Amino acid sequence: MNEKTIRALVEAGAVKKVLIIAEGSVIHVDIVTQNDVVTATTLKGTIKLWATLDASAKWVKNLGIGRIQLVIDKWLPGQKGLRL
Repeated sequence: MNEKTIRALVEAGAVKKVLIIAEGSVIHVDIVTQNDVVTATTLKGTIKLWATLDASAKWVKNLGIGRIQLVIDKWLPGQKGLRL
C-alpha cells in the first residue's frame, strides 16, 4: 500500500495500529486496519525500507500517526545490508 492510500486510511480513521518492524539491517512499516495488515510500499510497488529507526518514525509521524508499536526482536543494527 503506497503513501497516498495510507494517508487516506489515516484521514478516514481506518488505521488501528502501526508497526515499525526491524529485521536484520532494514526497517519496514506495517499498517493494521480492521480487516487486514499491509506493508507500506513505494510507488513502484516494492516494500518501502529504511536504514534507521528515526527515519521510519519521522515518515510515520508525517502521515499524522502519533502512536506506533516497535518490533525489534530480529533487528541486527550492526549488520551490513546487501544491495541486490
